[in-house]
This record gives sequence, structure tokens and C-alpha cells, in this order.
Amino acid sequence: VSICAAVWLRRHRKELDYLPFYRRKEFSDGEEENYNYYGWGLEICFTFLMSVIVFQIMIPISLYISMELVRVGQAYFMIRDTQMYDESSNSRFQCRALNINEDLGQIKYVFSDKTGTLTENKMEFQCASIWGVDYSGGNAISLDQNDGYFVKVDGKVLRSKMKVKTDPELLQFARNRKETQEGSHVYDFFLALAACNTIVPLIVDTPDPTVKLIDYQGESPDEQALVYAAASYGFMLIERTSGHIVIDIQGERQRFNVFGLHEFDSDRKRMSVILGFPDRSVKVFVKGADTSIFSVIDRSMDMKVIRTTEAHLHSYSSLGLRTLVVGMRELSTSEFKQWHSTFEAASTALMGRASLLRKVANNIENNLHILGASGIEDKLQQGVPEAIESLRTAGIKVWVLTGDKQETAISIGYSSKLLTSKMTQIIINSKSMESCRKSLEDAIIMSTTTSAISGTTNNTGGTSGAGSTPIALIMDGNSLVYILDSELEERLFQLSCNCSVVLCCRVAPLQKAG
Repeated sequence: VSICAAVWLRRHRKELDYLPFYRRKEFSDGEEENYNYYGWGLEICFTFLMSVIVFQIMIPISLYISMELVRVGQAYFMIRDTQMYDESSNSRFQCRALNINEDLGQIKYVFSDKTGTLTENKMEFQCASIWGVDYSGGNAISLDQNDGYFVKVDGKVLRSKMKVKTDPELLQFARNRKETQEGSHVYDFFLALAACNTIVPLIVDTPDPTVKLIDYQGESPDEQALVYAAASYGFMLIERTSGHIVIDIQGERQRFNVFGLHEFDSDRKRMSVILGFPDRSVKVFVKGADTSIFSVIDRSMDMKVIRTTEAHLHSYSSLGLRTLVVGMRELSTSEFKQWHSTFEAASTALMGRASLLRKVANNIENNLHILGASGIEDKLQQGVPEAIESLRTAGIKVWVLTGDKQETAISIGYSSKLLTSKMTQIIINSKSMESCRKSLEDAIIMSTTTSAISGTTNNTGGTSGAGSTPIALIMDGNSLVYILDSELEERLFQLSCNCSVVLCCRVAPLQKAG
């Protein structure tokens, strides 16, 4: 366009004398022989610049099309990559957003939840501590040898859909029911597992018309695992309605009235159910996090049982198991009537219903007797340790948020290669604003000193930059509450910038979302 414009203007230079912009006198001071017009070179240059402005809309469109073709090619090569093909599920890598392909190399942080992301989200009951006695399943009956508990209904066999490894000693106590003191504690423990939940049992057909399976459906995989465990030990949940539940206990079908259910919330970190027994007694069963349950126990309870249960919990957590504590107490007639009236009022309130129900739950969930604790395994997904190690090697900082207790989170961190023995660990567990402030300041000084020492070592030729000491920050949800609700948030940002790994444990769902 520029060259053609210059040729045209050259041929019509006489006509241009009538145009103000092209008048000869403006360029030659009235001397026609010195009139040089613009010249070929300047005319081409000026016309090119004007054409860029005129045709600027064509450049982004063509560039957009070219970039889209490049992205399609990138997506094709990623989808066809054999190293991102999973033979077990016969699935390939899927690129669902073409506009983020080019951003993959700019990722500096990866934020991940643990359950269902790093793990399979397939909970398996492994062990239990009941009234201070550890049943870790050292001599557990394998799934192949275990036929599982079953009941007969209308001439048909009813089994649970999932098999659970059982401990022979614990199974014997469960069968003895209340004949011994141990059997009584085991009875209450598994009754709590079978009743304190929101699981709905469904009857599923099988190819064998004489056999039916019970499929326990629920929102929480932990609850499903606990109910399947109770069924394997002879406490099979058969039916649930809004007003009652039916549990087959060692071949005897019993009906319990459900007077009320306080569901789990992130503030209380526990749930409870109030059951009416056939002998007209009323009991409240509670299960939840260890810190939540131990804060509302009856102080007159045998401290040896409490300390032993805490030791078992620490042992389970060190193995990477998810832990829950179970407690109960019997309600007097006056306590039940008072709770029932306040519960009905809170349930029908039009304003502030959630807070009122939470207050009612806190009033009834106290002076508990510890029944025991459970250990549930949630295995890591295949390839997770290698993936996290590759991310850290690439210089990407990994943050993992989990609701598990600290010991469980650290154990999973080591097994997933999120944490290594070469890392300098900074642990922040604060109970107040001031202690949290001091912990953050000490941690910042420590991280800065560690980075400076590593940098000095690298500059002296001792090691390379990749060999610098990585820092791992481990903190709990309570500390995170103090930090995010104050000016300490900037301090946390300063500290986390020096850390290659951040592991937050006991984090509430709302904290994860924020």
C-alpha cells in the first residue's frame, strides 16, 4: 500500500498543487526547481505509518487466530502424551481451557486440599481405641477370610456392601455385648458409630436373588466407613427415618427413637444425636475432633483412660490415619425436657436458627464420658509423591490445606514427599493473638537467617542454589484465625514467601474457601 501510494502521488504531483497539504510553495519556498515533493522514501514511510492506524483492527484478529492455532497444537501434544495416560482408568490428559496453556510455565504457587485431591477419598476403618484399650488390628482377619456380618430378613441374606478388616478380640467383645465390662464399652462404642450420623441405608439387589446388599449413602466418606465398620462388628444399620432408626445388634433388631440430631459444623467440630432406648432411657452420643471432644468431657472421669486414649490418638495420627473421638452421657428426665423445649424452639425460629441450634447443641454436649477413638485410612492416589516432588524441584511452592490434626498432616506430608528430612520446619500453634504475633516474628527471623546462611554457603562455592535449605511452614487453623483477622496477615505473607512448603492443619471449610 505504501509503495503504490508513493507511485500514485508521484504521477499526480501537479494536481496536488491545489491541495493545501501538498502545495509546492510550502516545500520549495516558491522555487519550483527546488521542489522535491516528499521523496520516494519519506512518502513510503509516512504512508506506512498511516496504514498501520487505518488497518490496525486486522492485526489483532490475525494474531488471535495464530495464537489459537498454537494453543490447539499444544493441547493436542499434551493430550497425546503417553506419560500422562492412565492405564487403570483408560483415560488421557484433558485440556479443557486453551487459554491457560501458555501460563503453565508461569505458575509459582499450587494450592491443594488433601482429601480427594492428594488422597483417593476411599475411607477404610483400620483400628479403634475403646475405653483405653487399643485394638490396632495386628491379628486382623483379612478381607478374603472375612465373610462379614449378615442378617436374614424374610428368608433372604442381608450383607453390607463393603467388607472391613476385623480384629478377632474386638469382635469377640462385640458378640458378648453387655456380659462383661469390656463388652459393655464396645457395645456403646459401636452403637454410637451406627447411630451418630446422617447415613441412609439402601437395599441393593445382587445376581443372587437370595442375597441383598446394604449400601450406606451419605455426604461424608468418614461416616460411611464408620457405619460399615459397625456393621462388620454386628451393629448393622437397617432403617433410618426422621423419627427413628432400626439397628440389628448381633441378630436382635432394635428400634431407637431419634429425638434430635445436631449436625457437624466447623465451629463445634462435632455432631451429636439424642436417642431414646427401648427401656425409656435417653442418651446423647457425640463424635468429633479430639480437641473438641476433650474440651467437654466429664472431669470426674478416670484420667488414665483419657491419657491412654490421647496416646492412642497420637499413635494413629503418626501413621497418617484420620481420627475421631466418640463420647456419650445419659440424660436425666429434667435435662431431656429442657433440651427438647429449647431444641423445638430453635428449630422453628425464623431468625438466627443456625446460631440458636448451635447454642442448644453446646448446652447438651458436655460432661461426656469418652467411649473411644477410631482410626481411618485414606490412601494417597497413585503418583502423588512423584508429582509433588517434581513441583518442588521445579521451584513451585506448594500449599496444602487439611482438616486433619497436626500429627496426621505431618505424616501425610512425609509420605507424599511434601515434607522431607532436609527441610527446616517452622510450626505455629498459637492460642492467643500475642503468642501468634511472637511466633510469626520469631519465624520470620528464623526463615531470613536460614535463607541468608544458605545464600552465603552457595556464594562461597560450597553448594549450588538448588541445594539451599528449604523451609516448611506448618500451622493450625486456630493460628490462622488470629492471623487473617488482624494486621498479622502481612507478616504471614512475608513469612510464606520464604517457605517452599506451607501445610495448614485443622483448617475449617470456610477457611479453605477464603
